[in-house]
Amino acid sequence: MAALVWLIAGVLLVAAEATSGELVLLMLGLAAMGTAGAAALGAPLWLDAVIFAALSGGLVFLARPVVKRRLLRETSEGIEPRTNVDALIGKPATVEATVDAHDGRVRIGGDVWSARSFDETQVLDVGRTVMVMEISGAVAVVWAEP
Repeated sequence: MAALVWLIAGVLLVAAEATSGELVLLMLGLAAMGTAGAAALGAPLWLDAVIFAALSGGLVFLARPVVKRRLLRETSEGIEPRTNVDALIGKPATVEATVDAHDGRVRIGGDVWSARSFDETQVLDVGRTVMVMEISGAVAVVWAEP
């Protein structure tokens, strides 16, 4: 019965995380779910409390800062969530259609993107490997070392 109570508490805490976004309730919910596992294995109530305290402390004070750093980025406007586009910066790309200061196409991973050159004097030929410097809207800004 204790395992079921811990499990329900964990699910409720994880669901409540959707309203806060600070990851604290998520960490407490995960700790409660871990404690539910210990309770299901027959741990006494006092040990459940110790396990919950240890798991929640570890998750909140050790795992949460790491997860927040992975999910957020610091910009000149403040702290913002990371997007999938952020992961493209610094990636190699292959020129699919000649890229100049105004137009072109590159393949990043398996996707073809509109592109323009970072250096307005560069004209990048088909097949050349370039690096994604930034994403400006739906356009990849790329650069190739001279």
